[in-house]
Amino acid sequence: MNDQDEDQTDNQPNSDETEFSRQVGAKETRKLKQQRKAVQNIWFGFSMFGLIGWSVTIPTLLGILLGLWLDNNYPGTQAWTLNLMIVGLILGCLNAWHWVSKEDKAIHQDSEQKNE
Repeated sequence: MNDQDEDQTDNQPNSDETEFSRQVGAKETRKLKQQRKAVQNIWFGFSMFGLIGWSVTIPTLLGILLGLWLDNNYPGTQAWTLNLMIVGLILGCLNAWHWVSKEDKAIHQDSEQKNE
């Protein structure tokens, strides 16, 4: 009977140790993943600055170019350059807003999945 009691007491610490080592391993894995993600998030932020900048700049420049072409080929009382520059700027801002909201949703979905 004493042999059985000793076996049971020996098994209990081992199961606790394995559970503990699993918890430590899981925490270490999460920590390493977050450290890698922090570096990725920095570069992702810089790339988003570029994406947003170009998504506003390109439609604005295209509007200016089209406006200049229209002003030179079809002169009239209205300034096509200014009007199409404003239209391009508005379209670029809407495009940038779309990208930012899309990325914001993706970030919130990732954080919700981690919390579950």
